[in-house]
Amino acid sequence: MIKTLAKNIKGYIRESVLTPLFMILEVIVETIIPYLMATMIDLGINKGDMEQILFTGGIMGLCAVIGLFAGVMGGVYGAKASAGFARNLRRSMFANIQSFSFENIDRYSTAGLVTRMTTDVTNLQNAYQMVLRMCFRAPFSLVCAMVMTFVINAQLASIYLIATVLLSIVLLFLMKTTYKYFSRVFEKYDELNASVQENVSAIRVVKAFVREDYEVKKFNKATDNLYRLFVKAENAMVSVSPVMMFTIYGSIIAISWFGANMIVSNTLTTGELTSMLTYCMNILINLLMVAMVFVMITMSLASAKRVSGVLNEKSVLVNPENPDYHVPDGSIEFKNVYFSYNDTAEKPVLNNINLKINSGETIGIIGGTGSSKTSLVNLIGRLYDVKKGSVEVGGKDVRSYDIETLRDQVSVVLQSNVLFSGTILDNLRWGNPNASEQECINACKLACADDFIQSFPDKYNTKIEQGGTNVSGGQKQRLCIARALLKKPKILILDDSTSAVDTATDAKIRSAFENEIPDTTKIIISQRISSVKHADRIIVMEDGEISATGTHSELIENSPVYNEIYTAQSGTGGDFDEKGDAEK
Repeated sequence: MIKTLAKNIKGYIRESVLTPLFMILEVIVETIIPYLMATMIDLGINKGDMEQILFTGGIMGLCAVIGLFAGVMGGVYGAKASAGFARNLRRSMFANIQSFSFENIDRYSTAGLVTRMTTDVTNLQNAYQMVLRMCFRAPFSLVCAMVMTFVINAQLASIYLIATVLLSIVLLFLMKTTYKYFSRVFEKYDELNASVQENVSAIRVVKAFVREDYEVKKFNKATDNLYRLFVKAENAMVSVSPVMMFTIYGSIIAISWFGANMIVSNTLTTGELTSMLTYCMNILINLLMVAMVFVMITMSLASAKRVSGVLNEKSVLVNPENPDYHVPDGSIEFKNVYFSYNDTAEKPVLNNINLKINSGETIGIIGGTGSSKTSLVNLIGRLYDVKKGSVEVGGKDVRSYDIETLRDQVSVVLQSNVLFSGTILDNLRWGNPNASEQECINACKLACADDFIQSFPDKYNTKIEQGGTNVSGGQKQRLCIARALLKKPKILILDDSTSAVDTATDAKIRSAFENEIPDTTKIIISQRISSVKHADRIIVMEDGEISATGTHSELIENSPVYNEIYTAQSGTGGDFDEKGDAEK
């Protein structure tokens, strides 16, 4: 864990080294000042030697200036080092998340990743600054002050030593007790962020169903859980305060009592007692700082574990040693394929799939919800790996290709259509960053998106709001199809991606595909017969298996599952404009 986090100090090593050095310099001059003060009292004030007073006072003033400079520079470099460390952590986490496969992503919630990149990293940033400054300053100052007290009077210094040991035991107990609370606190942060994220992204649904009160109660419950855990952790931490205060005042009283007796017996001077009391406060204040550092480190340990978990997560999908960078064509073959999302699952999601698709074919896939249609096509672009068997594209196992090369040739329009903040052109160029405006327009014409884009005042420069909330579901789907077409793939997969468009537009899109991209293998997943009935072949999925394969007319006669779906949809007259589609 420490090694993983330490890699992100790169670029700020200089600041990370200078910070403790300045802190140590500050401690050295602070340690000298009480000793000089004792000299001023004993040799200057008590003897009335003004020259000694001025000389010693001048040295003390110089030490104070040096200490001030060292403290300021330590703060400046500490802030730079900790802020840079946090920046590197966030960059490393984000970059690693981008390399995750779907299987890796499934292990984390979105809210959990957001918490790690915000709250957890902020905790680590504060802890790192505390470590650079206080973790060096406080212990070093403590040791220096302790050494000076033993130089002055070992008998009185033993009081400090006893107090330090007692407080160290209390701090170790505190750290052990509070760690378990803070580990649970950040889990509750995930729940809180999940509640906020879900509510904000679905605010229209919340208002449509008048569920504001329910959502407020759910959020309040999450905040109450977080509050209770924080109170427990804080209660454990504040318990050290009375112990600390008792030790500080007890030490001062003991030093004053025994020191006064020693002055009376002439075994201790007034100046030495004054410096002992100064060192006493120095020691105990530094013990308080150590306590604060312990608390911060305790909090950050839970965050460090969560952050390093994301940084150490490796994608389960990796390139072979000598990957293939050429996909010959869009042919696809499934050979005895078994797949499951979880190794401990009792039943595979896909069971013994054998299927061959020729390059340029149009394949329809239909089946009930949960029949594993999406799971089947996810294996083509190697979004997941098979558990048994193999999937071949262009006559080669998909695991032999360079992942980026394969996915450039397998364009997928997923069920959940996502648009990003920016213009329509910006979103389209996700498919091809170098696409010209005319190429984007051509792709939109194929996807039947050009007409509605031209109706916007800014046309292709129209701003898309976050999540695409200013376009309809059907418009969003057509933009995503156009984006996929700009990749000019050998395989195009439409995963229920025309469900929000009317059947007439659906038919136009399919007709454009047949005429404009005949050599591209097209796989259309749909819940409605009208979207797949004109395909070269239709695959019927049921319970993770291929129930039947054939043309529309063949399946009407031979597949009870397909026939049942067809009867259910045609019995009510089909979609509102089915007539327009029937003539295609």
